[in-house]
Formats: sequence, C-alpha cells, structure tokens
Amino acid sequence: MNKKTLTRVLLGLTAITVVGTAIAYFVIKPEKPWLAFYVACCGGVLVFNFLVSLFLVNKNLKK
Repeated sequence: MNKKTLTRVLLGLTAITVVGTAIAYFVIKPEKPWLAFYVACCGGVLVFNFLVSLFLVNKNLKK
C-alpha cells in the first residue's frame, strides 16, 4: 500500500467513526445519558488514535 491509499483509508475510518459516534450519541442520549457520554468518549478515543496513526504513517513514509 502506498501513502495515498493509507491516508485515504485512515481518513475514511475517521469519518465513519465520527458519524457513527454522533448518531449513537443522539439515539442513546434520551434514554441513558451516561451511556451516550461513554459512547462519545470511546468514539473520541478511536478518532484520536486514527489521527495519530495518520500522522505516523505520513511521517514514516516520507523517508
């Protein structure tokens, strides 16, 4: 896989995770606010991990 493909995959995963987290948050929020907060935190951690991975992939493939 080249840099462009990896970047596209990681950005796609980030976008899917953000959309899925937002949908899950607003669906769960009326019934269980604490669970909605937990889901949002987990989604945020995943997005952060994908962005760090994207940075590291771009940094390592410049060599």
